[in-house]
Amino acid sequence: MADKYNAELQQWVETEKTALELQNTASKLLLEKDVELVLFRRKFFDKKLSEIIHDHNYLSQFSGVQLSVALSRDFAAAISKMDIAPSKIDLGRLSREYNEEGKNFGSVEEFVKAKLNGFGGERKPLVPRDVVLYGFGRIGRLAARILMDHAGSGHQLRLKGIVTRERSTDDLPKRASLLRKDSVHGKFGGVVTPDTENNAISINGHTVKMISASSPAEIDYTAYGINDAIIIDNTGVWRDENALGEHLKAKGAGMVVLTAPGKGEVPNIVYGVNHEQYSGSSSKIFTAASCTTNAIVPVIDVIENSLGIEQGHIETVHAYTNDQNLLDNYHKKSRRGRGAPINMVITETGAGKAVTKVFPHMKGKLTSNAVRVPVPNVSLAILSLSVKKQTTVEEVNNLLRNASLFGKLAEQIDFSVSEEIVSSDVIGNSHACEIDSKATIVSEDGKRVVVYAWYDNEYGYTCQVIRLVKHLAGVRRPTYY
Repeated sequence: MADKYNAELQQWVETEKTALELQNTASKLLLEKDVELVLFRRKFFDKKLSEIIHDHNYLSQFSGVQLSVALSRDFAAAISKMDIAPSKIDLGRLSREYNEEGKNFGSVEEFVKAKLNGFGGERKPLVPRDVVLYGFGRIGRLAARILMDHAGSGHQLRLKGIVTRERSTDDLPKRASLLRKDSVHGKFGGVVTPDTENNAISINGHTVKMISASSPAEIDYTAYGINDAIIIDNTGVWRDENALGEHLKAKGAGMVVLTAPGKGEVPNIVYGVNHEQYSGSSSKIFTAASCTTNAIVPVIDVIENSLGIEQGHIETVHAYTNDQNLLDNYHKKSRRGRGAPINMVITETGAGKAVTKVFPHMKGKLTSNAVRVPVPNVSLAILSLSVKKQTTVEEVNNLLRNASLFGKLAEQIDFSVSEEIVSSDVIGNSHACEIDSKATIVSEDGKRVVVYAWYDNEYGYTCQVIRLVKHLAGVRRPTYY
């Protein structure tokens, strides 16, 4: 027994050493070449070795692709020897293709060169874009974290400024503390230092100016060294084209992206589904829609394209939000005045109508409603859909599983095979939604489908916002998914 224990321990240590080699190579690629390696969207950078090993083991079972830490290390080593442009490369896809085609190549290095032939370093370099966060609440602070996590060598988005209302003398330390520590998402894995002398916060060595303003148009961003900036408005105060246009009156502002559903003719974009429609658009005002819209639209896209949707209803079981009261008090909206942590509260949601802004042909087919519940984060969308083609639970799950692994929606849809998943398990998930496959229901006649989609309505949504901003800024790296 002792010999077996020692052998297993030694094997684990060797696997950790291999994972360390993989992580070191992946980190150098990211920091030196802006090449990010992932394993079915799971990152290697700034991660525990045991987590990297776990990801390989779990994803081997879930994806049906034979994955190994050693093969991933060899892929990373081969990529590091190439003259490769800034890009994002999925070692999960490479593993699947190597399992099928590897015998046709003399070495891993030869295989990788053949597969990534179009990712040569002669590509046009990315031109970094300045970003300003207008507002620094729940979404604003998460956006700051994500922007810093994705900073790499600085060739994509550069957070240069944060706009808040008039500040008190202790404002900077308090805002720095709120960025550094979060009751839901935990501590920020970096260095956050208030710089009161320069009215700034230093985040991982990046100086971010704190700007006070009562209205968007009054700011001169160029005075802070900020030019042609993308303004991410996460206040939700300005929602239509005219109001959001006030941002563009500010000197140094180049574009505005709203982190809420837009009103009127403002384009509602769900990255991964309809963002390509706005490639090279002359418009300068966009919205990333809502967290719920981002969660359900990718699912609807898969079901509509494969099975067709006659009609349906979407019920959102949503975490309470900042606009509700902690205790019973006056609120301009019905029911939201009642204490959020102690009540389930029925409220309206525009998710059903918002879908038609992405898919105009769905107009009149969907209804929707929401129930706010006493959890601070992670929500659940329940999509009950009448479909045109007969189907089964297995077919629906396979459609969504494949979409989560390969193709255009791999960043938007995650897929769970766990019997035990609950809302807190989804905190920190970067996808727009995570399918609870064990809860999927199909009626006996095969024409009614019920899909349960969890989503981190804070972090997952904010990741979608940043993906959209990168796309609009033209700094989205080519991907190999």
